[in-house]
Formats: sequence, structure tokens, C-alpha cells
Amino acid sequence: MEGEKRKILIVDDDSFLLDMYALKFSQNNFEVYTATNGLHALEKLKDGLSPDILLIDIIMPEMDGFEVLTKINEQKLCPNCVKIILSNKNEQKDIDEGNRLGVSGYIAKANFTPAEVIDEVIKILEKNHGL
Repeated sequence: MEGEKRKILIVDDDSFLLDMYALKFSQNNFEVYTATNGLHALEKLKDGLSPDILLIDIIMPEMDGFEVLTKINEQKLCPNCVKIILSNKNEQKDIDEGNRLGVSGYIAKANFTPAEVIDEVIKILEKNHGL
């Protein structure tokens, strides 16, 4: 991947996974920002962070990923970012809810290695924005 680094905001309450994905994405030419919960992610976006990609978990305390996506849409935060769900919660109703909220992709954590998650994110980006 050549050119400018793409900005990614990764939102996950599991600090081990968050750190691991942050490292992997940073090693693959991404400028990485992290948030340990939905409120933290909303604060970063309200403070002016404008990522190219929002990679968000669903199952989190206080505010789940669907609630975060709803607030992002209502408040028009991150209007041009590619929203991707990365979760172990991957029943069809969850995928449908993600689609309703405007996500561009849904990645089941259990089915992908970290390297495959990065490949999948890049595929979704290229498909949606030709980046």
C-alpha cells in the first residue's frame, strides 16, 4: 500500500484486542486511533477526529456498537468514514441492524486472523471508495 496513511478509529472494550489490532494496523500503513468504549469514540469524533475508517465492536459496556453508530448517524459525526463492524456477534439480525445503520462491512472476529481482518478492511475500503 502506497501513499498517505489512512486514519482508522478502532473501538473495542477488550484492551488486549484493541492493542493488538492497533499494532497490526499501524504496521500496515494506517494511522491508528483507539477508543475503549462508545462514549470515548463519540468524544474523539466530536473533538474533530475524522477517520477514514471506523472499526467498531458491538458488545461493549455502557453503550453497544449499534447505539454508537446510531448516535454517529444522528449527530452526523464521521459522515465520510467507512463504518465496519468487527464483532463476535454475527447473527443475521445483527448483520441486518448493521446494514440499517449504514455499515459497509461486517467482520466476524472468530472467523478471521488479525492479518485477514486487515485484508478484509482494505477490501471493504476499495469496494466502497476506491481508496
